[in-house]
Amino acid sequence: MSVHHALALEAAACAEGVLPLFEKECPHDMRPHEALATLRAWVQGQASMMSCRKAAFGAHAAARAASHPAAVAAARAAGQAAAVAHMYTHAPHVTAYAAKATAIAA
Repeated sequence: MSVHHALALEAAACAEGVLPLFEKECPHDMRPHEALATLRAWVQGQASMMSCRKAAFGAHAAARAASHPAAVAAARAAGQAAAVAHMYTHAPHVTAYAAKATAIAA
């Protein structure tokens, strides 16, 4: 496994940790969940980088549609995680949004 793939899996795990904050607020919006599933498929060679990029945009659209700040931050974490397939430099943003989501929820 490449370092890029390992970083993507770490980003996915981090975003999944706060995903329930989004799902509680927007239970029928699966875009952040789908973004993380697409990223995991990319790691396994079953999805393209472009599909991850598209899924990341979907998660960010879900963030814009959410009203609770913790849900917004959780969806942004998922979007940034999916974007790691495109550029590994998105990874630090995942942890920042996850921390923000956690702090707001607390």
